[in-house]
Amino acid sequence: MTRVLLTGAAGFIGGHIVDAAAGSGHEFVAVDAMLESAHGPGARADGITDLDVRDKDALVEILRGIDVVCHQAAVVGAGVDAADAPAYASHNDYGTAVLLAAMYEAGCSRLVLASSMVVYGEGRYLNSSGETVVPPPRTRADLDAGMFDNRDPRSGEPLDWLLVEEDSILEPRSIYAASKLAQENYASAWAIATGGSVVALRYHNVYGPHMPRNTPYSGVAAMFRSSLERSQAPTVYEDGKQARDFVHVHDVAAANIASIEAELDGFTALNVCSGQPITIGEVATVLADARGGPTPEITGQYRAGDVRHIVASSRRAEETLGFRAKIMPIDGLTAFADAPLRDAEGTGPPRV
Repeated sequence: MTRVLLTGAAGFIGGHIVDAAAGSGHEFVAVDAMLESAHGPGARADGITDLDVRDKDALVEILRGIDVVCHQAAVVGAGVDAADAPAYASHNDYGTAVLLAAMYEAGCSRLVLASSMVVYGEGRYLNSSGETVVPPPRTRADLDAGMFDNRDPRSGEPLDWLLVEEDSILEPRSIYAASKLAQENYASAWAIATGGSVVALRYHNVYGPHMPRNTPYSGVAAMFRSSLERSQAPTVYEDGKQARDFVHVHDVAAANIASIEAELDGFTALNVCSGQPITIGEVATVLADARGGPTPEITGQYRAGDVRHIVASSRRAEETLGFRAKIMPIDGLTAFADAPLRDAEGTGPPRV
């Protein structure tokens, strides 16, 4: 039996990993810092130890006899403004560094790390000459003019998106993205220095039952759901044609269990995705149709720092872990239209 320390166990994804673990045959030790920013004031969870991953002494103690750490704890979301940066650096980057040091001291050599698609930045594109292009960030002038597609920096022509592979260029374009790539870099360096094993799971757009309700840090699927519950039309930015990969949280939990059982060597990064692209406009329409309206509103507005398209290849995860998503976006989103959401809303980003 494998003994697993699960951080962030009270969170959206962590909670589903706890549920999946019940039939895995492994022993899970669940911890969470229960930050007000994520769980609301005074929140507590049965069966979960209150522990902040920045507390090295507490970590070393609880890590005794642990075989693998499944590290889900993080401040999530794109970051509302630059004032959020210290919280991301403290909880995500420093917290991961402390965890790795504690694992080394306790003799635990295997880590499954929750990473994110955001490390890819703008993703991969193809120009009219058949060349792969990594475009620069879109300009405010183009976005203000309703020119949303990425353009070839040389010709100015629109680019076609390509699937991002795990060896694609990593160029984070948000505070959160920078923190997730830093987590990967710390973990990779730790694996080299200690001979340890790291599986970095790059989650794409995760959705499913018990997502947090509408906050600036919620996923877009939950935001659309919240609007529909208020009988308001979901508001879709840009032209709604932004391509993404929406992966159900049950599949994400299954990918974590598969990573715990894989016992890989060194540092391995893997996309966790459905392998079936869908546009943001289609996501809003599926949810609206499933709930009986109202029709989504395409606003033409934009959020600075958003990327145009980011769609992933699922090939390496299937070859490495034997993992293949079972729930495709249309089916999963249709069910999600009436799934329970998390009632406790967070209070915004932590400031410490």
